[in-house]
Amino acid sequence: MHVHIYCENGETKFWLEPEIELARNYRLSRLQLKQIEEIIEEHYNEFTGAWQTHFSS
Repeated sequence: MHVHIYCENGETKFWLEPEIELARNYRLSRLQLKQIEEIIEEHYNEFTGAWQTHFSS
């Protein structure tokens, strides 16, 4: 499971399993990556639930 994040300054990809981990970064600062990771942690169950719903169909 993973999520892609796109914003005006760049993009990134984070693995959700087996743990939240940066997979790829293009032009985002360390501060932006930290903020994104915090959002992923806060909404982890929503992301994994949506992934399972989408890909189990």
